[in-house]
Amino acid sequence: MTTLLIIDMQVGMTWPKAEVRNNHNAEETIARLLMEWRHRKAPVVHVRHISRTPGSPFWPGQPGVEFQPALSPLACEHVVEKNVPDAFINTGLERWLHTRGESSIIIVGVSTNNSVESTARTAGNLGFKTFVVSDGTYAYAKTDFNSKERSAEDIHAMALANLDGEYASIISSVDALEVVLPLALSTQAPIG
Repeated sequence: MTTLLIIDMQVGMTWPKAEVRNNHNAEETIARLLMEWRHRKAPVVHVRHISRTPGSPFWPGQPGVEFQPALSPLACEHVVEKNVPDAFINTGLERWLHTRGESSIIIVGVSTNNSVESTARTAGNLGFKTFVVSDGTYAYAKTDFNSKERSAEDIHAMALANLDGEYASIISSVDALEVVLPLALSTQAPIG
């Protein structure tokens, strides 16, 4: 089976101005994937960032830390809380996946060059078959080390390029629904 891993789709991620990010339909794409995973009773993990920096929108108890309502976990879905970008660090995620015999994950969420990239690198290094959905992730504009302004699309594309073929396979949401999920379901061990 392939686990859908949804990273940091929290209320605080909706607060930056729209023009500083790319993939404005990413939330709809993630919701579509989530609906299909739920329909197929495939495993879903929701990752939430809990900041260790007082005043952060992701500090415990702040409204920004809550999941976006359209992407909130069901009671039966696993929730991982992290304090650093990588969802595997000090969270038990690796153990949770191994205990259930999960060997592949599809990653969606935010931001491509931060939590998504960090988590995908570790997943690949741990031996998980890792997929990152290009249209189910997004990034924010950023100034590079040489003080040059980079668009959100440039940041997104570079993060995906950093991962592709070495740590993960970069796929579209169409590929996730039409190729990866059906293949995972067809190779699932029978229950009983």
